[in-house]
Amino acid sequence: MIKYINTMGCSSCGTKNKDGIATGCQNNGGCSSGGCNKMNAFDWLSNMDFPNYDHFDVVEIKFKGGRKEFFRNVHNLTLTTGDAVVVDVPNGHHIGYVSLQGELVRLQMQKKKVKNDDEVKAIYRIASDKDLEKWHEVQNREMSTMYRAREVIQEFQLKMKLSDVEYQADNTKATFFYSADERVDFRELIKKLAGEFKIRVEMRQISLRQEAGRLGGIGSCGRELCCSTWLSDFKSVSTNAARYQNLSLNPSKLSGQCGRLKCCLNYELDTYMDALKVIPEVKKPIETQVGHARLQKTDIFRKIMWFSYGDENIWHPVKAERVAEIIALNEKGEKPETLLQDVLEIEDTVNINSDLIRLDKKFSKPKKKKKKPGKFNKRNSPDNKANVKNDNKPQAKSTENKGGKPRPKKKRRFNKKNKPNNSNNSDA
Repeated sequence: MIKYINTMGCSSCGTKNKDGIATGCQNNGGCSSGGCNKMNAFDWLSNMDFPNYDHFDVVEIKFKGGRKEFFRNVHNLTLTTGDAVVVDVPNGHHIGYVSLQGELVRLQMQKKKVKNDDEVKAIYRIASDKDLEKWHEVQNREMSTMYRAREVIQEFQLKMKLSDVEYQADNTKATFFYSADERVDFRELIKKLAGEFKIRVEMRQISLRQEAGRLGGIGSCGRELCCSTWLSDFKSVSTNAARYQNLSLNPSKLSGQCGRLKCCLNYELDTYMDALKVIPEVKKPIETQVGHARLQKTDIFRKIMWFSYGDENIWHPVKAERVAEIIALNEKGEKPETLLQDVLEIEDTVNINSDLIRLDKKFSKPKKKKKKPGKFNKRNSPDNKANVKNDNKPQAKSTENKGGKPRPKKKRRFNKKNKPNNSNNSDA
């Protein structure tokens, strides 16, 4: 089992071992130097021996922002993936990291159409500690230089966007990467920057896709941008790719962070094109004895097309083969009875849309008013309406005790016979 361990790290990386060497932050290209896991390649042929074969002497070197170039190992240095080396560049030297070597470099050169001739620059040596220390000091100037250059661009009122600055390791040259929609005259800008920073200035225009690849970021899929991790060739993307995949033409959803259409729209386009060969093209509503049916939706991989009659909300699924038969009948002037072939398929359509029909019936009925709690009780319930009237009248007291025995009648203190006035009259 082959394991790949990334030994590349930035000078400001916080993950260092006991010897103070950066072991790699695994930040996937999000650091300021752009040297962590960005455009990495695994040499799967490194441990394979080729009989009677000379080792290929050209090495692929990676620089800031994922930029890669080819250099010749003229001194037969023992290199491993991730080593920092000093390479030859026009009017000076630069430092980069070994990203690929061996037979895979020959394949990459053939793919990118780079000739193996004398124009390939040489590798001087493996970078020493002094080389790396001086290079890190130069890198610290990049951020302040970019901020100052943006201020100068605003002073000259140039319609361009400066995205990145890369200093050469020998501190004699700086490359300014910018993007612009129109042609820009930056001759005065170069004089201003060269006189202020005391360096040779190179202005390099890049596309918006390349700018997004240098800056990096997270896409709508939740993963790091393809252009900043592995994608190096940018192919043109058109809106036809979205139409073939039945995607809504919403610019906010189809465009990436660069403002252009997403590169991933081309990934599955060939699969969709192969599936669409079986599906017939419906240019106008198809005719049946029931009425005209319009195409509403197409399920490409299941090969099912959904039609509806007139203004109905019910969609009928029809197989692509059946649609082709109906179109052929319409061209002959014939009309089938229905869209479907037999009764079983009609029942299937009802079952498929039964949930929608159930929802329509549910919300079409008026809602019943809920009864308020406590509106009726035992005294005023509908069953006891007769009791309500009787309850308002005073009820007569019962003449029996709890045991069922009759109560003794109470004698009145005064009545007609024993009134005080009547007693006097009787005496008289």
